[in-house]
Amino acid sequence: MNKRVNFIEAVAILGLMMLILGLSVIAFGLSPQVPVLSVTGLLFLFAAIKKIPAKELMAGIEDGVKTAIVPLFLFLLIGTLIAVWIQAGIIPSLMVLGFKLVNAHFFVPSVFIVCALVGVAIGSGFTTISTIGLALFGMGETLQMNSALVAGAIISGAIFGDKMSPLSDSTNLASAVAGSDLFAHIKNMLWTTIPAFIVSLVAFLALGMSGQDLNFKNINVTVDVLRQNFTISWWAALPVCLMFICAWKKIPAIPTLFLNIAIAGGMIWLKNPHFSLKKMTTLIQSGFVAQTGNRTVDALLSRGGIDSMMSTVALIIMTLALGGILMRLGVIEEAMSPVVKKLTRPGQLIIVAILAGIGVNLFVGEQYLSVILPGNAFKPAFKKLGLDPLAQSRVLEDGGSVINYLVPWGVAASFAASTLGVSVLAFLPFTVFAWSSPLFSILSGILGIGLKRQTSAPK
Repeated sequence: MNKRVNFIEAVAILGLMMLILGLSVIAFGLSPQVPVLSVTGLLFLFAAIKKIPAKELMAGIEDGVKTAIVPLFLFLLIGTLIAVWIQAGIIPSLMVLGFKLVNAHFFVPSVFIVCALVGVAIGSGFTTISTIGLALFGMGETLQMNSALVAGAIISGAIFGDKMSPLSDSTNLASAVAGSDLFAHIKNMLWTTIPAFIVSLVAFLALGMSGQDLNFKNINVTVDVLRQNFTISWWAALPVCLMFICAWKKIPAIPTLFLNIAIAGGMIWLKNPHFSLKKMTTLIQSGFVAQTGNRTVDALLSRGGIDSMMSTVALIIMTLALGGILMRLGVIEEAMSPVVKKLTRPGQLIIVAILAGIGVNLFVGEQYLSVILPGNAFKPAFKKLGLDPLAQSRVLEDGGSVINYLVPWGVAASFAASTLGVSVLAFLPFTVFAWSSPLFSILSGILGIGLKRQTSAPK
């Protein structure tokens, strides 16, 4: 790739991007799609001034978008899954079961722990949020708890599970990019993950209890409404068990979701043989529309379908296109290169690598690229300072994949926001695990605690 920008231009581009995106989304509360599109347009203008062929930027768009074709398709299947799971009574059944098993006084920490366990078992934060997480969110709404707090607990647990599962795409990616063993990588992450988990659990215990006036009467009302309008049965556990079995058998996410959708569709027709093909098509396309007569339940369960994911899909496509252009122009690499050359101590390297992962999330908004770009850029520096690949793979997770859930225009954050119906800026302060992980990683780098070094001096 030819060098297209110099250091000053790269820093100016990134600074202007952050100014436009930050002011638009955070200061003015705008949806991120238009600001991202505007920044992309300005890059085309910059390329024209620099006499960079437009075909270069078009190639960058293609490179950026094609990296997420599978996740984009996955989002459409998740939208479908949510709709058929509600229609089949699966999510309502999980809510009713949850009210029987979960202690309402410790609801928020329970949500965090349950989502963490499910996430480790299935290896997908997105699936955890859109299935078990959605049911737990409904329970929180019934208890009239702070929806942003409940969303933060759900997302924090899902991130922990995704991060610590050997079945996770992001965990495998970080290990592969750094060149470390997968299970050694997971074990080494405990140095920062366990403290972040404990801090999150304590925070959710405190936040879930402080000043919380729980409305227990709503539980009985909601359970009655769910029983009257949905088939509440232990058979609803079948698709959930199937999801765990598929994860255990290491069946990829797309066939797992197709199988789950088919099972749920079969349950719908067994319950109601007159449920027409046209109704099923409308359900999959437009989502489930609850008509129980209870305003809270109707608002909670009217969701899902392919259409519900299109706004998120549009944002992801635009964000990935922007990231592809930045990579094609060499903007991020050029901005990082002078810093990488001046790193002389492990603590400095860890801090800068964490900040680089956060920066890529802010500028590109894509989870995988926040691991790949800093991973490739800092690999020689980790080797030069005698640090083991395990030290780098942990940094890539702590500063890369988990941070994506905190960026309003990020892939993971926009998915969580659209699935749970809570804005990113609302749940951001409560997603304790996501922002505490990089802090403990930086602390580990400064103190040298748990910082894995090479057994022999680098050549």
